[in-house]
Amino acid sequence: MTDRQHHVALQPTHEFIKRVIRNICVAFLMILAALVLGMCGYHAFEHMSWVDSFVNAAMILSGMGPVGQLTTESGKIFAGCYALFSGLFFILVVGVVIAPIAHRFLRKIHLESGGFS
Repeated sequence: MTDRQHHVALQPTHEFIKRVIRNICVAFLMILAALVLGMCGYHAFEHMSWVDSFVNAAMILSGMGPVGQLTTESGKIFAGCYALFSGLFFILVVGVVIAPIAHRFLRKIHLESGGFS
């Protein structure tokens, strides 16, 4: 970052809102991809129907826990790994959504304090 960038004004509000909306869309696509991954895993390892796979993947991804009974060992291992993945994935998605807001907040504080002078 050059010295000139330390004193540049905040992004206009409409540009900031576009950035927030873009990050929300990226987060939505990330959640959709994780949901499809879970559905495919439940369908392949537990031989569940697509609807049951969707319900179980959505419940694990949201932190609620599985709905259906797991019957195969490979399905149980997949469910455990998917649950661990989902916990860390939640933190990642929250970071993507909050990043532009936190960046703007820190930029504003930086500009009001006079920068690194």
